Amino acid sequence: MKQVTHWIDGAPAGTPERTAPIFNPATGAESGRVFLADVAQVDEAVAAAARAFPAWRDASLVKRAQVLFRFRELLAAHKDEIAALISAEHGKVHSDALGEVSRGQEVVEFACGIPHLLKGGFSENVSTNVDSFSIRQPLGVVAGITPFNFPAMVPMWMFPVALACGNTFVLKPSEKDPSASLLIADLWRRAGLPDGVFNVVQGDKVAVDRLLSHPDVKAVSFVGSTPIARYVYETGTAHGKRVQALGGAKNHMLVLPDADLDLVADSAVSAGFGSAGERCMAISVVLAVDPIGDQLVEKIAERTRAIRIGPGDDPASEMGALVTREHRDKVASYLDLGEGKLVVDGRENLPDGDGFWLGPTVLDHVPANSRVHREEIFGPVLSIVRISSYEEGVNLINTGEYGNGTAIFTNDGGAARRFQNEVEVGMVGVNVPIPVPMAFYSFGGWKSSLFGDTHVHGVEGVHFYTRGKVITSRWLDPSHGGVNLGFPTNR
Repeated sequence: MKQVTHWIDGAPAGTPERTAPIFNPATGAESGRVFLADVAQVDEAVAAAARAFPAWRDASLVKRAQVLFRFRELLAAHKDEIAALISAEHGKVHSDALGEVSRGQEVVEFACGIPHLLKGGFSENVSTNVDSFSIRQPLGVVAGITPFNFPAMVPMWMFPVALACGNTFVLKPSEKDPSASLLIADLWRRAGLPDGVFNVVQGDKVAVDRLLSHPDVKAVSFVGSTPIARYVYETGTAHGKRVQALGGAKNHMLVLPDADLDLVADSAVSAGFGSAGERCMAISVVLAVDPIGDQLVEKIAERTRAIRIGPGDDPASEMGALVTREHRDKVASYLDLGEGKLVVDGRENLPDGDGFWLGPTVLDHVPANSRVHREEIFGPVLSIVRISSYEEGVNLINTGEYGNGTAIFTNDGGAARRFQNEVEVGMVGVNVPIPVPMAFYSFGGWKSSLFGDTHVHGVEGVHFYTRGKVITSRWLDPSHGGVNLGFPTNR
């Protein structure tokens, strides 16, 4: 049985004093053990990162970019291997895991442009013979705490930009699917990243709390549920850290009567059931403006029933298992509430065996005040809420707790433009069901979907991992004047 270790100062590290099981979600069988860091092991990783920081900070922008380019090539060459590890531990199908790695690679490619991204401003002669210019400098040791649903992509939202900016990094991945993190660490080693610049500590709340309180950790990035995001933000900032904490979501798709219903049905099923619904940008609610509801539900149900459920390593599978038995049971419990009409019941016609299976589920006529509509389920449950107007749909979205992603489907450009202006959500799609920005824009929501002021990757990511400095300089010539005790003024 495999053991998944930490990665500290350029090599595997740690002893199995505390471990947790790793499961294959498709079979329910234990496939390995992951080490769980104690405070001393977190301190060891942070110390390695702190030792490596001065030299990496002072490495030229070109040198950093060259390492990133080599890492990008190694990542592309090992994409299938990383995807296989994700499928085996998370449960998602191989094609979905490949897509995850590809989206993470886009951030690596964005970070390869760091020589341009860190260019400052310069003003000549702001006062007589005085110049001013701005620069951005790295923070030091920064940490990333990442979730189970995207064990490769979400860390790659963080560490490529952080490292490119000259920081050193400590990653605390989910203990549910930790193996991808070690392969990624080894790829950094092969790319020529100096020892200690990138470290991995496997673990649970012990590791999280130590990273949030460690005096040498200057900033923390987090993605996960809203309660934990709030905890990370409040704890990290209380210890003087810069924190970006991305929380949960309840994403709506508003469908107007003029929309192409075949496109809507394809999009709703794809966005609702990809990764078994275990993603913060999943569409979990369709707001159907009547009179299209009956026709749309029929089209969605037809497509849902055709989805092939099976192990992630089976090329015929379109949707895999959920990540743990406990999470599967929690998602399934929403189907027992009796909120809405079960059109497709995901508890039926499941694969044989002890895997963590729950099929795609469609609930129609879901009440707007129900738990199914209001709470983040984080599984393959698609709810249809019938509404009478555009205004009612926007009001339901805007009065919800979350503000991560949303979409409108319509052929009316005026309605779409009005929607993107009025909706109180951080990422908006127009006839696009999952509006995850490209790496050169930034990812993040509003309201209870984000704690902190800065989104991840893109220019906001560069600003999060750096701090600004303004230099005002004067090079004296032999004719400079003498002492002047007056307040300095511009001349």
